[in-house]
Order: sequence, then structure tokens, then C-alpha cells
Amino acid sequence: MNCSGPLLATTITPIAPLDDPNRLIRFFESSSSFTVSTDVRSHLLTHPNTEVRFAKSEGNAWVDVYVAYWKATGGILAVDDGAKGGWSKVYESWKEVTNALIRGYSNSEFEAWTVPCLYVTARYLRSFAIRADEEQKVGNGVSFGIGIQDDMAGDHGKNRKLEDAARIINRIFTLCISDRAPLESSRKWGLYYTTNLLFKTYFKLNSIGLSKNIIRALQASRVDMPPMESFPKSHIVTFKYYVGIILFLEEDYVQAEAYLTDAWNMCHRGAQRNRELILTYLIPCHLLTTHTLPSAHLLNPYPRLQRIFGDLGQSVKRGDLAGFDEALANGEDEFVKRRIYLTLERGRDIALRNLFRKVYLVGGFEEPKDDAPPLRRTRVPVAEFGAALRLGNKALDQRLENDEVECLLANMIYKNLIKGYISRERGIVVLSKGGAAFPGTGV
Repeated sequence: MNCSGPLLATTITPIAPLDDPNRLIRFFESSSSFTVSTDVRSHLLTHPNTEVRFAKSEGNAWVDVYVAYWKATGGILAVDDGAKGGWSKVYESWKEVTNALIRGYSNSEFEAWTVPCLYVTARYLRSFAIRADEEQKVGNGVSFGIGIQDDMAGDHGKNRKLEDAARIINRIFTLCISDRAPLESSRKWGLYYTTNLLFKTYFKLNSIGLSKNIIRALQASRVDMPPMESFPKSHIVTFKYYVGIILFLEEDYVQAEAYLTDAWNMCHRGAQRNRELILTYLIPCHLLTTHTLPSAHLLNPYPRLQRIFGDLGQSVKRGDLAGFDEALANGEDEFVKRRIYLTLERGRDIALRNLFRKVYLVGGFEEPKDDAPPLRRTRVPVAEFGAALRLGNKALDQRLENDEVECLLANMIYKNLIKGYISRERGIVVLSKGGAAFPGTGV
């Protein structure tokens, strides 16, 4: 017998394949609510053409799964025919499919190679929950996605079905992580797929803090798990992406950058949408950790990123504070949705650093002594930085007190964006010599 989990999982998918669009209809019409249990049992367990022979308890468990699947299929077809208020019923019937599978694994009836069936039921459980919640909110069904692009649109408190789905998917996670069978026949191979589905669900619910419980559980069980590199690459890329975002939101930008960089390097080059989503967080990380911005070459394949980061990046490079504020305001909706607004706002310090650096460069060189190489002027009047601030803010008529300018300079020195000190008595800033005045810029 060919024990193919993915092939088995196709027998309980709620979507008809492209090469057989009427499969669900034929399956549903092959029985009735009065005879479905008998029909399924006959075809699955006693039909003469059946190649597989089950133990009695295992066979009964599969009968429960396929009977629940038949009932769910009827609800799906009814919604496809335009029945209103049907997505909640579809969700409830699909939950029965999922619970039947969970019972089978809990009672040790199903072998680990069948775990892809859990992938299918959990994935569509989440999808049907989203549709059911949307139906309740607006009175009709809306389109939905199961990729990571829909994970930021949470509406906390109005997602009862999705909250219920999260609890059920968590049970599947527990099923996988608590399996004590040898690794070659363990449900632990389903851990990262289930974890990623939980991450997506928690993000959708604006309950990102719950994701940390999952991460801690994985860390505690790492000794008993297969090595990460043994899992499918797609599972690992998605896992590193979400862990990177969680660290990003906790403002651990160094670790977030490491996870997101791994996700970027491992992500398939043809997966443009996923690579774009990774860059959405990797770019702000780089801005804060290395004070660098993406090149035009990197952004070329991603028009959306060009639109939201292009003007912002140019303003940072030019030290254009007014331009930075305008670009931040123009992209505010997208930045807030993706939870990167506050992080990008810190990029204003880099723009200010670049503006002050221009003052330093324009100041030229000190008079050389004897045959010594020329050195840049390191004593810069505070008033010159004040004039640059008025230019950068495009507020030439605005008068800045020296105390305000000194406060900004002191903040830049504290953040290690400028090396030097302020001499208040003389009204100057004394900058470090030897190309260390503005760390990371070469001057």
C-alpha cells in the first residue's frame, strides 16, 4: 500500500480539483442523510475492491471522519448555490470533521503518515471561521486568503468563530508536540505547519502575545524534535518570518533582523509576494540596526515597497526632515496596518544624523600644520546646526533657541549617532577626529 499523506489529504479537501470540478457534487449525491454512515462504512471497510484493511477501531474512526466530511460537503455546496447565512453552518460542520480527526489521533487510531489530513482540516477551519465572522459583520460573505497577507487585519472581539478555531488548532498543536512515538513515525513532523497556522490566526485576532506561548513550548521540546533543517523549507521560512515579526514588535531588532534575513535567504525566488512581506519588516530593521536603506535595485521588483519606502528612504539619505515627515504621513495607513509606523518614525533620527553630517562636511578642513594631512573641522558652532534644522524642516522663518538645538544634539550623541561633546560656554560642538564623528558613515 502506498502510504501517501498528501494524497490521502486530497480526499477530504473541501475544494474540488481543477481537473474534476464536479467531484464534491458527485460525492454528496452518492448518499443521503439516512444512509451516509452505512454507505461510507460499506465503501471504506467491506467493499470487495477496497485494498486497505483496517483494524475495527481505526476503521470506525475513519468512517466518522468521512461521514462528517459528507455533511460538511452539503453545506459547502449550499453556500455555492447562493444560500445565505451558510458560512456559520459550514464552519460548524467542518469543525466536526476536524474533531473527528483529532479523536482518531488522540485514541492512537491514526498513524503519523496521515498528519497532512490535519493540515487540510485546520487550514480550512481557519478559512471558514474568517468567512463566518465576516458574514456576521457585514451580512454577506467576502473573499478571503489563507496566505500571510491577511494576517494583519484583525478585529478583536468580533471574531468568535476564529477564536474558536484558534482553540481547536491549538489542540492539534498539542497532539503533535506531545507525541512520544519514535521520530520516524511521530506527529512532531506536523509541528511547524501547525505553529505557522496558529501564528496566522493569533495575528488575525490581534492576540500576538499568545504566539510567545507557542514559541516557549517549542523551545522546551526542542531536544525531542527533529532538527529544524529536516522540515520542509516552506514551513521553516514561514516560521522564521513570524518569529521575526514577533521579535520586531518586541523591539528586539537585532534578533528580528537575524530571523527575517534567514527567511529572506531561504524563501523561493519565485515567491514574490512572500519576499515582499519579509522585506516589509526587514527594511525597517536594517534602518535601525545598520542605518542603511534598500537600494533601488532591491526594490525594483516590488512596486508596493517602492511606493511606501521610496520617498521615505530618499528623505533619510538627503537629511530632508520635512520630506520624511510628509512621506511618513502619506504612508501612515499602510505603516499602521503592518505595525511598522513607530519603528519607521525612529528613522527620523537617521535623517537628522545625515542632515548634521552635511553641516560637518560643508565645514571643510582646518588649516594643516606643517606637512600633516588635512583634517576636517571638528569644532562646529551650534548655530550652524540650528540653521541646518531650519532648512531641513523647510521652516526658514522659524527661530530655534540654542537650547533646543543642543537638546537634539545631546540626544544624537546619547544614541551614538554622533561622536563628540557640546561645549555650552563656547557655543560649539566638538566632534571626534579621524573619521569617527558620525559612526558608520566614514566621516
